[in-house]
Amino acid sequence: MAVPLRRRLPMLPLLLLAAGGLRAVERSSSAMEELATEKEAEESHRQDSVSLLTFILLLTLTILTIWLFKHRRVRFLHETGLAMIYGLIVGVILRYGTPSTSGHDKPFSCSQEDRPFTTLLVNVSGKFFEYTLKGEISPGKIHNVEQNDMLRKVTFDPEVFFNILLPPIIFHAGYSLKKRHFFRNLGSILAYAFLGTAVSCFIIGNLMYGVVKLMKLVGQLSDKFYYTDCLLFGAIISATDPVTVLAIFNELHADVDLYALLFGESVLNDAVAIVLSSSIVAYQPTGENTHAFDAAAFFKSVGVFLGIFSGSFMMGAVTGVVTALVTKFTKLHCFPLLETALFFLMSWSTFLLAEACGFTGVVAVLFCGITQAHYTYNNLSVESRSRTKQLFEVLHFLAENFIFSYMGLALFTFQKHIFSPVFIIGAFIAIFFGRAAHIYPLSFLLNLGRRHKISWNFQHMMMFSGLRGAMAFALAIRDTATYSHQMMFSTTLLIVFFTVWIVGGGTTPMLSWLNIRVGVDPDQDPPPTNDSFQVLQGDGPDSERRNRTKQESAWLFRLWYSFDHNYLKPILTHSGPPLTTTLPSWCGLVARCLTSPQVYDNQEQLREEDSDFILNDGDLTVTYGDTTITANGSSGPHTATTSLDGRRTKSSSEEALEHDVGAADHEVTSRGTRLVFPLEDNA
Repeated sequence: MAVPLRRRLPMLPLLLLAAGGLRAVERSSSAMEELATEKEAEESHRQDSVSLLTFILLLTLTILTIWLFKHRRVRFLHETGLAMIYGLIVGVILRYGTPSTSGHDKPFSCSQEDRPFTTLLVNVSGKFFEYTLKGEISPGKIHNVEQNDMLRKVTFDPEVFFNILLPPIIFHAGYSLKKRHFFRNLGSILAYAFLGTAVSCFIIGNLMYGVVKLMKLVGQLSDKFYYTDCLLFGAIISATDPVTVLAIFNELHADVDLYALLFGESVLNDAVAIVLSSSIVAYQPTGENTHAFDAAAFFKSVGVFLGIFSGSFMMGAVTGVVTALVTKFTKLHCFPLLETALFFLMSWSTFLLAEACGFTGVVAVLFCGITQAHYTYNNLSVESRSRTKQLFEVLHFLAENFIFSYMGLALFTFQKHIFSPVFIIGAFIAIFFGRAAHIYPLSFLLNLGRRHKISWNFQHMMMFSGLRGAMAFALAIRDTATYSHQMMFSTTLLIVFFTVWIVGGGTTPMLSWLNIRVGVDPDQDPPPTNDSFQVLQGDGPDSERRNRTKQESAWLFRLWYSFDHNYLKPILTHSGPPLTTTLPSWCGLVARCLTSPQVYDNQEQLREEDSDFILNDGDLTVTYGDTTITANGSSGPHTATTSLDGRRTKSSSEEALEHDVGAADHEVTSRGTRLVFPLEDNA
């Protein structure tokens, strides 16, 4: 029945009043929601600050303890082991000493979708909220999702390790490379790094596949674990990082050749391990069984390995060359701050550029550091040389200790740990056999061609020094989405703990037990051996050092040195012989444009460090009886004598020979060393 108009009119104010009240309630509710959102944002910001402060305090405490250990000459525990212990303590406090702060996680079902979304927009009461993908959670752990916001904050994105923390560590390794001892053992280092790492990877991978089969038989395997996963674990755990051993070697001044072998192997080994792991991930056979052996997929993975490594190498070298050209042909040396800043940015961008192009940033930034040290460093001003050395040394120290602190923290804060006793014990056994197959057979083969043999005590020390560290951890934490990868990460973490604490702490007693020389001057050469030749030394220890280094320089480096010294060094730096003396005469204009004016004014240009690495044909003089035969085939009487103080004097024929050599072009230097081959009379 219709209501009369006069009876409906009094109801209008009531309706208007109710509508106004509803709008006021809505505005009040909206204001409260905004206030709650602001409080959550403020709380999140506070937790971010606390998490970063936690790591800074960890590093500060580590530095102070390092000083105390150095002051007390304590060597049973390295700084990285300290950082891990402090990380463990903080992890226990965060895990069991902080209450849960959020409990609002509620699972939603999206059964119609066949894949996860990276970003998800959720409509809550007409308001849209954005959520990002964090990873997969197994059904059995759906109710064990981390409810502690603080623990979530201290769990970093794995990309932070690769893009921020690893570049300064790897670049410093290349930039601080001691070239003399590195190139003297270059052939052995390449064999250990490339062939040895591949052997170790496949031995560990196959042994772990047997362990996985055993776990399946005894019912210890609850999800899929493929052969390719075992090979990936072999590649990850083959990345050695003997930072503890090398630090003790450096402090005790252990044998320089042993140091060079271990350091060179670890530097290149990390690069090989990461490319090898990428190649294994790229192994995808065609057909129904995607984890069976396929020859085509295998050769494709080999091609991926070669392509990624060579491409990354070229990218790092080219970036270093570009930086060298910029610093040479500009006046940046007048502004050391700008020069240092450009050097830093160009070096760091190499890593990101390689990753963006699908290559490996670790390999690129390593060879960029070597190239920068070889070329760009010569163009920097004195202030920039000191600044760049100190800058990357500090960044390397902080980044490395940060990673080891985070390792200790991750043991309690990481939510996807899977610890299997059978897998862990099998991994330790596989690593032992993989390292043994890496060191001993290769050392035997290398000794067949080495003048100074890799002795048994050196081999035992290299076997003992196969620590795992930052690179293995970073490779393992990069992908923890599946059951197998989570188990590999947890096992890798325990292996790093064991090798850093136990193996690192036993370095000093092992050096003593193996009777390895300590207290050795880095510029001192190993004692002479009873070879079939003798080196007639020049005038002084510098000449002796050059002579022995030239003999032992790797043949691969000898092939490259001449081209580098005569052409690349003059083009990219202010040192080396002028291009007008090395290039053909018809290239005179180009030679004058590319040659720096400083080359003509630099009287010490020929006395560069790299000249100690090479032994040219012109340096050889064979003596038989009273006849001296030079490398060019000329001969003459040999009447060299020895003075009363033991120093060798020159004959007139030698002085004439040196005069003739000195009268040649400026790039040819006079040498005082001769190799004398004693020939026995068989009659």
